[in-house]
Amino acid sequence: MPPAAAPTLRAILSKDQNELLAEWLQAQLSASTVRAHLMRETELREQSREFLTLLQRAVAAGAAETFEGPEWASMREFLAAASRSRAQEGFTATETAIFVLSLKRPLFERLRGDIGSDARLLADALWHITTILDRAALYVTETFLNARESVIQSQQRELLELSTPVVELWHSIVALPLIGTLDSERTQVVMESLLQKIVETGATIAIIDITGVPTVDTLVAQYLLKTVAAARLMGADCFISGIRPQIAQTIVHLGVDLRDVTTKATLADAFMLALRRTQAKLPQAAGNS
Repeated sequence: MPPAAAPTLRAILSKDQNELLAEWLQAQLSASTVRAHLMRETELREQSREFLTLLQRAVAAGAAETFEGPEWASMREFLAAASRSRAQEGFTATETAIFVLSLKRPLFERLRGDIGSDARLLADALWHITTILDRAALYVTETFLNARESVIQSQQRELLELSTPVVELWHSIVALPLIGTLDSERTQVVMESLLQKIVETGATIAIIDITGVPTVDTLVAQYLLKTVAAARLMGADCFISGIRPQIAQTIVHLGVDLRDVTTKATLADAFMLALRRTQAKLPQAAGNS
């Protein structure tokens, strides 16, 4: 900050903070991008007050507008928390950046009123405060996008878990019906879900049904073999059902070795085999005794 412009900016951020806060808050509440249903006015006021306080401290410490020095550490921490919060609450990246950028107008008007007669001094002050706010807005946007990406990944993982239910068919027998394509991330969720269910139920046989898997390539076959191996390490034998003629031909063509894995054409066939292996007996229907 040029020595000539710094005192004026410091004075405005210090002595006029309450008036500046009121003007800034009014500008935010009257903007077309306001999302009153996502954030209460009291919360917005508190965030705005903290931003102004941290900005005033950094400028008073003589911080440059790089936004990367230690003087800005508290500001970066505050903006990161605010960005993550807004990402979780449903704000957009633009709306989050506007939170910072909307301070320009009330701040510019106060600078113009205090040093408007000195065009060069005013230009210097406007340039440097613009640089600070623009870099703060870029930091907010970047942090928001990273937080939003984390939210999306978390939601995708939850959807994957919901799309791979492991069900207990009988005592000591669990089944995992797979529907859709398999990739490395989904396979990891599949394996974790299956192993957790084996631990919870004490199952000795696990059936992986791939009737709903459209295609099986070398990668998918390797995923299945890894899951079978993991289940065996947990003490459960693993069957694969849903081997249709087309999939059988593909597996043979790919040269995938499934000789050590029990396979069946249908889930019903695999279930009946599992019952025989565990020596379980189905109750007879009434009238058939």
